[in-house]
Amino acid sequence: MNLTCNLYVDGEFEGTIHSSKEVNIGKNGHIKGDIFTTRLVVQGYIEGKINAQKVEIKAMGRVNGSIESAELVIEAKGIFEGKSSVKNVSELPKKPSFDSSKLSEVFEDENREEVKVS
Repeated sequence: MNLTCNLYVDGEFEGTIHSSKEVNIGKNGHIKGDIFTTRLVVQGYIEGKINAQKVEIKAMGRVNGSIESAELVIEAKGIFEGKSSVKNVSELPKKPSFDSSKLSEVFEDENREEVKVS
């Protein structure tokens, strides 16, 4: 199924969904297949591969499979079983660098005692 509009599924569907908009799986929704979309909201059950910018698994929502997304939100009581990978890792902030040479300076300063007399 190829779509350029939002999709709401509250029943059973087997196959692949491609949507340039939002896909919402309702509480009674059961998807067996792959989903490629911009935003996915899961309140029902999905078995398969998911590729989306943002995936939200709501309370009582369940995903069994793999998720590739830039943002993954799992609410309390939401269930995810499978593998997750982050899209666009290069856009994430870099880890701060650690200069171990400055560590010895800190220890030297701690061992010195200074007394000021006024």
